Amino acid sequence: MQKTKSLKKMTFGSLALSTFLLIGSCSKNADQPVTVPINDLNSQASLATTATAPTVYTMDVSSIRKDEGYSYKVSPIPVNGDSNEQPTVSTLKVYENGVALGPAHSVHADIRDLGKGRFSHWSNGLYFSTSDNSSPLTNGRKYTYTLTGTASSGTTTPPASSAPAGSAPATGSVLSTVLTGYANVNGTTTGGKGATAVTVTTLAAFKSAVAGSKAKIVYVSGTITGAGLDPVYVGSNTTIIGKTGAVLKGMNLYLFTVSNVIIQNVTFRNYVTECGIYVKFQSHHVWIDHCDFATDRSHGWDYWGKDIGVAEGSDYVTISWNKFHDTYLSVLIGSVTSDAVAANTGKLHVTMHHNYWYNIAEREPTLVFGSIHMYNNYHLNNDGYSIGARYGGMVRTDNEYFSGCKKPLTTNLDGDPVGYFSGTSTNIYSNCGANNITTTLSSWVPSYSYSSLLDAAANVPAVVTAGAGVKTVN
Repeated sequence: MQKTKSLKKMTFGSLALSTFLLIGSCSKNADQPVTVPINDLNSQASLATTATAPTVYTMDVSSIRKDEGYSYKVSPIPVNGDSNEQPTVSTLKVYENGVALGPAHSVHADIRDLGKGRFSHWSNGLYFSTSDNSSPLTNGRKYTYTLTGTASSGTTTPPASSAPAGSAPATGSVLSTVLTGYANVNGTTTGGKGATAVTVTTLAAFKSAVAGSKAKIVYVSGTITGAGLDPVYVGSNTTIIGKTGAVLKGMNLYLFTVSNVIIQNVTFRNYVTECGIYVKFQSHHVWIDHCDFATDRSHGWDYWGKDIGVAEGSDYVTISWNKFHDTYLSVLIGSVTSDAVAANTGKLHVTMHHNYWYNIAEREPTLVFGSIHMYNNYHLNNDGYSIGARYGGMVRTDNEYFSGCKKPLTTNLDGDPVGYFSGTSTNIYSNCGANNITTTLSSWVPSYSYSSLLDAAANVPAVVTAGAGVKTVN
């Protein structure tokens, strides 16, 4: 009997799909978002189609997604692998702490049901299991794969048409393998792509390096301290990357009337008033990723600023894989000043995914006007409310996880005009108080495709705690 790798037996509870691959019901040819595997956290690897020596790729934990049973997946792989016509053409090998796994070319049902190191490189996705069927997200082991040569129809990246709208290769990134959501709608966000990188260690050098609109990549090294209320104006076409242990303390990053900005891997501390990062005055195409925000809860509600603010007609923002903790007020989208009402109409499109909130009072986030898509965020043990929708603002939630939260979702905030929610039934509410939604549920969804980007809600705590926050960048 000919071996085929049909996926007809797959079932889905709701939108329990992983971030990087949508599997079809009849074959393993799928509608996948474009993802560029990273060889390390400093640069994106690419595989020449003429390569003859093995190229080693490290699977960063944020790029590994739970499939079913014992199977996990990474996608896309930079060359195509097996197919129904050529079921053993792939040269890919998988290693766990340097030890080869196998057998390769395994049938998907065996990877999911039996595991024990079985794997398959099918089309441009990798399905694999660990040697002992533990989770690669939490077992602390290093997983790599190698490729030698190319598959018969391989390409360095899948065709652009295979990517859902709202996702793109993270060409300005050193951490996440894919940019998704509104920062990739009506244009894209590449930051300082193509510029020569500089490293700064002082406040004066940092302010100078991020100013202006020319393309620039700025690495932050060590702790740079401001005076508490110390504005740093970030220009357009900028990538800011924190090296390992980088901290920006006592300052506010102002993104005012700018576009195309990426901020990654920075620890933000003790920003007095306003916000640690303030995206304002019609700024657009901003990506804030893998950062860590915290102040303290000993100075009272009004002492520290919020972690992130997006306001005054700003648009097309993605906030992903960040940690927010130990403060009162976390994220505010929109504002209610007289000028802001007109400016925010039809604006404030924001995507927030795979963020981790804990020991927060409220605003995870709160929305005034605008349209927010939230998926796969983890909200743990807050004592106010988690997500608030006001002034006609629209919030779509998909596969969020709330644990120990007093009031996960609310439209009832201090008598303000109400907002709207959709997708509330996709979330998990564990040991939480009741939602306080006073408006009819909406059917609104964002303009981009995203079903292939979703982790199952039940997997969110493990995925997010393993992947959110700053990473190692030398």
